[in-house]
Amino acid sequence: MPFQRIDAEKLSQSVVRQIEQLILRGILRPGERLPSERELSERLGVSRPSLREAIAELQDRGLLATRAGAGIYVADVLGSAFSPALIRLFAAHDQAVLDYIGFRRDLEGVAAARAAVAGTETDLKVINTILRKMEVAHTKRNPADEAELDAQFHLAIIEASHNVIMLHMMRSMFDLLKEGVFYNRQVMFRQRNTRDILLEHHRAINDAIQARDPNAAREAVHVHLTFVEEALDLQNKIAKNEEIAKLRYAHEQER
Repeated sequence: MPFQRIDAEKLSQSVVRQIEQLILRGILRPGERLPSERELSERLGVSRPSLREAIAELQDRGLLATRAGAGIYVADVLGSAFSPALIRLFAAHDQAVLDYIGFRRDLEGVAAARAAVAGTETDLKVINTILRKMEVAHTKRNPADEAELDAQFHLAIIEASHNVIMLHMMRSMFDLLKEGVFYNRQVMFRQRNTRDILLEHHRAINDAIQARDPNAAREAVHVHLTFVEEALDLQNKIAKNEEIAKLRYAHEQER
């Protein structure tokens, strides 16, 4: 008969599966430090040898990494999504920015629609809480804080869609955005009128998700990112026109 004896799962394998799930679901993030061995073994209710065995296996799989004298960290698994050569190529070409925004518009529209339907009540509270923080940052006229919250808001929506592939893909994309590879969001936020419009866009997205209206959520994302695309295109044109104007002015000074 094709039956085999069922053995109880080793404790170390239970630890491996739990940490894997936390990384997969985006709860443990790249670069995040794990608690000390003593604390972690107590939280998990396992012996230190079992914990060490699990940690060693996760390190072999490339999910955890050791930093000398600093402990165990979640490995930078997102960093491998794009090669350094491709990142430099993105940064050097304006078309990459437009493609990036188009990509976001498509995927985030889907994510917002999914969040409106599949997001839990807690997911929706997180999205709403971040929006309220954005409103506070808006009054303080701090582009850096507002830009950071902008990324958190969009990622919270993606998390609320409960699609782990989309989550890790978009986190990687937003890491590049934070580094200014695609464009500098703080530049957009310097214009008072633009900042007001962007905040209203985020309110509309939040309202649609809170109302659990997937079609309105998708449309609100489309409106928002189309505006971002047009605003960046206009800024690029203004910057290029200014370069030409400076050359013309310098030439006039020499005549």
